[in-house]
Amino acid sequence: MKTIYLAAGCFWGCQAFYKKMRGIISTNVGYANGNIDNPSYHDLKTGKASHAETVKIEYDEKKISLEKIISYYLEIIDPYSVNHQGGDYGLQYRTAVYYVDEESGKFVKDFLDREERKLGQGKFAIQVEKLNQYFSAEDYHQDYLDKNPTGYCHVNLNLVRKEDLK
Repeated sequence: MKTIYLAAGCFWGCQAFYKKMRGIISTNVGYANGNIDNPSYHDLKTGKASHAETVKIEYDEKKISLEKIISYYLEIIDPYSVNHQGGDYGLQYRTAVYYVDEESGKFVKDFLDREERKLGQGKFAIQVEKLNQYFSAEDYHQDYLDKNPTGYCHVNLNLVRKEDLK
């Protein structure tokens, strides 16, 4: 099992999206790489905390590759947008990939560099950094779109291709 952390704007849709995929073992929404310990959602909304809304993804690399995970990531975000995805604005909505091992970090950096060059529209606004800290979000945020199917999120949950569904 491997782990990668994705900040894709609002974490509700990102979690719901990846949960649908074969090879994803578990997901958890939380706050990554910020300035204080144990922030709350209120801390992010008021600017007290500088964390990114992030989804922790544990996956079986025998069933899904990191390349596929990151390829889909580029489909559900605007890689050029700074601190903004869909209708959400603010530092907590930045895009980032946080890795836990250097091999994954190198892969993600190289992959995103290739995709950036292929698209030829400028530099991606995606941070790629080693995970420094991660705190699980409040319970009401976990699996939010399962509990609130009409809740807002910019992520198109139908982008998961049929062959990649659980």
